[in-house]
Amino acid sequence: MSIESPTLGGRLPGWPPFIRELDATLAVHSQYVLSGNLYDSFLAPGDGAAPARLLPLRDLLWESLRSSGYAFMVVYDAVDGIQIHPPTAADEAQRLLGRVKPDDKPSLEALTRHLAAVARPVEDVRAAFVIDSASRIARTPTDLEPAERDFFRYCAKLSRTARPVRVAGGQRPKPLYNPVLWLVDRPGDLPPWLTAENENVREITIPRPHLGDRQETARLLARAFGVTDVGADEAAARACDAFAEQADGLTLQSMIEVTRLAKERNVSLTDLPDAVRTYKLGVLDNPWSRGHLRRRVLEGEKRVPERVIGQPQAVTKTLDILKRAVLGLSGAQATRSGSRPRGVLFFAGPTGVGKTELAKAITELVFGDESAYLRFDMSEFSGEGSGDRLIGSPPGYVGHEAGGELTNAVREDPFRVILFDEIEKAHPRILDKFLQILEDGRLTDGRGNTVHFSEAILIFTSNLGMFVPAHDPTGGGAAGRVRNVVPGMPYEDVEQRIKGAVADHFTEVLNRPELLNRFGDNIVVFDFIGAEAADRIFDLQFANICRRVAEEHRLVLTVKREPLGTLREWCTAELDKGGRGIGMALESSFVNPLARALFDRDLSPNEEITVVGVRREGSIVHLDIS
Repeated sequence: MSIESPTLGGRLPGWPPFIRELDATLAVHSQYVLSGNLYDSFLAPGDGAAPARLLPLRDLLWESLRSSGYAFMVVYDAVDGIQIHPPTAADEAQRLLGRVKPDDKPSLEALTRHLAAVARPVEDVRAAFVIDSASRIARTPTDLEPAERDFFRYCAKLSRTARPVRVAGGQRPKPLYNPVLWLVDRPGDLPPWLTAENENVREITIPRPHLGDRQETARLLARAFGVTDVGADEAAARACDAFAEQADGLTLQSMIEVTRLAKERNVSLTDLPDAVRTYKLGVLDNPWSRGHLRRRVLEGEKRVPERVIGQPQAVTKTLDILKRAVLGLSGAQATRSGSRPRGVLFFAGPTGVGKTELAKAITELVFGDESAYLRFDMSEFSGEGSGDRLIGSPPGYVGHEAGGELTNAVREDPFRVILFDEIEKAHPRILDKFLQILEDGRLTDGRGNTVHFSEAILIFTSNLGMFVPAHDPTGGGAAGRVRNVVPGMPYEDVEQRIKGAVADHFTEVLNRPELLNRFGDNIVVFDFIGAEAADRIFDLQFANICRRVAEEHRLVLTVKREPLGTLREWCTAELDKGGRGIGMALESSFVNPLARALFDRDLSPNEEITVVGVRREGSIVHLDIS
């Protein structure tokens, strides 16, 4: 029978579900293992017509137990020892435990006597025993010291020999156990044999708050801003809903801390999202709110095409997505989008055509500094365990203390452009991390810390779609690969074919259509560079060579028209290799022979070096210099 039914779960309406589960099963379970969101505050109904209250876990447990006729609650942890809750019940506790010194810190052997006194009481007194920070009792749950092993063995036996207590009168006169409540960080922190196949021990996970909890909490916290009736104030209601949505991923206790931060900084209720951002990211300055950013993006419509040559469609679409990010409209169609990354781009197309250069241009445009650009070569993350490099190793593994390369960098500076180069080469398990970032805007590293990506721009690049599997017409299956797109093909055809290949890869090869859906229409396809763009790239790279020669050796380098035309023809012959191919051809056809010609000469400052001819002898290029 469900604990939501009136006969089991209806006794404490409005209380957290895990409290109702515990309350409903006190008659059948003698011990409970509580894990998950232990250190949060929780919503509990107020007395009578009073509003709801926010209580820490200890107070919440006590309030629910008190309503079932429990006289007191013993709380033990290794730091504070044994405490009686509430303190006014010390005399009642003495009936079961004997005299307990304040803050007594018993050994594990002595602790078993206190546990037995509560779980098998000699008098009909209802009480509970809370073992806080139980994860710290054993060094490791699978390698116990002798004293630890004896302690847990006794507790396992105690779970089966505990005595239910009947109390005359009150709301629950039938027998209920005096429960032992273990508070652990993770369910696996206790010896597995303590809970395995032990029906007397019930494991309960305490979840993080959902949107409804955050909305109710926001309305309670609005009183700190002088709003006593949110329902009668439409502006305050909207502000509370915005606060609750922005606090996605935070605990209710964190919302309390955000409110304190806002009050300390004299932030109004309507501006609480700024306080949430400061609380999450730990930084006050927000580059996205700088007044000159819109002007810089508008100027970028002229500057970026000069830097990324021959890609008008890709540049235009990228700047459109960037404008959307600056205005805070990324994912605006979603019910809640405030925690998602500022912008997401998926650059696809031929190699060497400006994908990485456009990422750098965006970084300089938004942040004024290319050092905010962070690049990960995903070919280095093809192994199954390579994801630990991004987020850090789990506890107990080598390198756990160092954290992850990605999470550390974003925690240090959340305002970044992050480039994941050649994403198709990453191990499929790493894609799960990207799915979490794209959907929730956050990631938990190996040390358990949450890192937020809500102010970052994520760029994924890929060469998918350049080749596709060839199929044997005789029906024999795949037969190698064939070109899918070629230089000279209309851009519309290139875009359609590459987008189709990207979709096939994520849906059929990886079987991850949900990741493709997160990219949506943010897939930006780059074209092959044309002859005109190739000439411009050649001129820019050739000018860079001449400038370097002048800076390094104070020489004046000129090339006559005929050899320059020959070099241009050689270097721009293979457009499918993109701008990078032009640079490689210039290096082998001009820089190498130039270095060879200059190396044996005695060079003088301001000397004029003129290239009058260029010729090939096999694979070697020679320059004629006067």
